[in-house]
Amino acid sequence: MAPAQDSTAETTDPQPTAGTEHSTSGAYVTGGEFTRDTNYIEDRVVADVDAVTAAPREESSSIGDPRTAGLTEDAQAWPVEPGRYRLVAARACPWAHRSIIIRRLLGLEDVISLATPGPVHDVRSWTFDLSEGGRDPVLGTERLQQNYFARFPDYPRGITVPALVDVPSGGVVTNNYPQLTFDLSTQWQAHHRAGAPDLIPEDLIEDMLPVIKRIFTEVNNGVYRCGFAGSQRAYSEAYERLFTALDWLEERLDDRRYLMGEHITEADVRLFTTLVRFDPVYHGHFKCNRNKLTEMPNLWAYARDLFQTPGFGDTVDFDQIKEHYYVVHEDVNPTQIVPQGPDLENWLSDHGREKLGGSPFGAGTAPGPVAEEERPPGANPLHG
Repeated sequence: MAPAQDSTAETTDPQPTAGTEHSTSGAYVTGGEFTRDTNYIEDRVVADVDAVTAAPREESSSIGDPRTAGLTEDAQAWPVEPGRYRLVAARACPWAHRSIIIRRLLGLEDVISLATPGPVHDVRSWTFDLSEGGRDPVLGTERLQQNYFARFPDYPRGITVPALVDVPSGGVVTNNYPQLTFDLSTQWQAHHRAGAPDLIPEDLIEDMLPVIKRIFTEVNNGVYRCGFAGSQRAYSEAYERLFTALDWLEERLDDRRYLMGEHITEADVRLFTTLVRFDPVYHGHFKCNRNKLTEMPNLWAYARDLFQTPGFGDTVDFDQIKEHYYVVHEDVNPTQIVPQGPDLENWLSDHGREKLGGSPFGAGTAPGPVAEEERPPGANPLHG
């Protein structure tokens, strides 16, 4: 098993964009506190288009809600159709990574195809540079930007992942990642694999959504609030908020195996994608350096427990994660040098969380092995 530094050392220097018209300089650190743009394309793919269209209007949500019955203002409903949609989800991006994990846990691989852009992009958009000829083999496009423009020729916002694309038209249906993963659980239920876990148990939703909300605002987005702070004051405030939340999670996980108790829920998926990036990226690159994840006993054991659970760690590409952050964020790392560490072997060490009881999938079962064509190509100790 090769440690992370071996694979990173073999990479070539990135193509510099600094000083060019497509530079990302100024795109991330804009001064003061970082504020995430949460205005997304809020269309939904649903099992019953007529029912969802007729339901009362819903309010936008930064975290989504599995109980959402209708549409937000100006949004449209699209029908669930196996094979019609393609999930564009970069392995480097934590927001996209959660959709990759949930798609795999639910067994939707043969129902919704997957496109994985490369980890590095300029200010325009993600590119399909990992595909033969630099074009996605299904969509036929070089940049995800083209799929946004196919739907909205003057699309004014960031070109984000994950994005669900309508294959026949080539246009983006939605990039509303908070609701997308909930809809994979609820609207696509007829196409789940046998043994798919229930990631949003009805009796836990009321308690789970506040946990998800705090994880989003203070942890998922909290690391970005630190990394993209434009002033010392903004950074210091973000730093305190982040570690207050991590201390809360450390305490919460002292007597329960998973965030909501005995089985994995969507809350665990949403936290995992930040934790797995913490030491390789956020601790140094985003200055989240009070301590490493490996120095928080409960969180570190919990993260290893999830990493070693099918559907979680087997979707991780540490090379792409590091290359994305250190190369793309010119504001934070103008040299674009990618660090060689940390070593990855400890992700496979004994976590001891079984003593707390519970089981990852409850009444369900683990997904099978990752399909060869979807195996992450970069550093991952699970894949040797």
